[in-house]
Amino acid sequence: MLPRRIGYACINMQLSNPREYGGAPRGTKKITTNRSMIKRTFLAEGTSYASELGLQNVKDLYKILQWNEENGFNFFRLSSNLFPWASEYNWDQLPNIESICEWLGRSGDFAKKHGHRITAHPGPFNKLTSDDERIIGNTIKDLSIHGWTFDQMGLPRTPWAKINIHVGASYGDKQKACDNFCRNFERLPDSVKSRLTVENDDKASLYSTKELYELIFSRIGIPIVHDIHHHGFCDGGLSQEEAISLAASTWGDVIPVIHYSESRPKEQGDPKIKPQAHSDYVYDYIETYGHEVDCMIEAKHKELAVMKWLELHQ
Repeated sequence: MLPRRIGYACINMQLSNPREYGGAPRGTKKITTNRSMIKRTFLAEGTSYASELGLQNVKDLYKILQWNEENGFNFFRLSSNLFPWASEYNWDQLPNIESICEWLGRSGDFAKKHGHRITAHPGPFNKLTSDDERIIGNTIKDLSIHGWTFDQMGLPRTPWAKINIHVGASYGDKQKACDNFCRNFERLPDSVKSRLTVENDDKASLYSTKELYELIFSRIGIPIVHDIHHHGFCDGGLSQEEAISLAASTWGDVIPVIHYSESRPKEQGDPKIKPQAHSDYVYDYIETYGHEVDCMIEAKHKELAVMKWLELHQ
């Protein structure tokens, strides 16, 4: 059984690099949601420039979703860089906030009209396992930005619009770290709690799908995103089929999401590359073991990798 939806993450190669990957003529405008700036620029230009970049990003988000619909993509991961330095200001400080919300609403309406699934994957610095209140505060702030964005888009407060993170740190005591995670989870706003999912790691010292089930899901009931590539480095004693089945059982009536990538050193023929690194394209059949799932392809060449995979396996 093929995945129901097959998606790509954050960047559209043909739109963001129109000459190199889209065959477009010189001067074609890039379409991207990753406009940002260094801290020195933010300190000099402030929220006015941040607001301008954020508005350009959300306008281009709408264009990307239109492209996705025209080209048969109905699963997309939002960039976590829509709003540069968003942790440093409140929304009402942005001069363009009304236009930003309007464009987010347009994108959400478009996604709902055409049956697109929209998700997010905030960065690895988000650690609800920490004992450090500063880290917890920063994590709550960053996750809340994602929750606010999804609310402005009108996306459902369910894991259908998942906000996915790694537990990602054990501090030498997995039980204590997961106790912290579950306790700090309760401090999150409902816009995040209702959408939060956790993903297995790619290091044996961290968390397998089995451990996430036992230490997180069994306590607070949040779904598990199973990453097939990561499982090869941290399997918890389960086969790939057993782990996918276990993760799928945590989603209730929402279609589960799995992640898929392949080994870059294998693709490039270079054993010096870190084995966890992702390849540019993916080639192998994605085995779902009979489960209805949506699959996020985490290959470096984004939608091009999905298109190539579909050529091989549809």
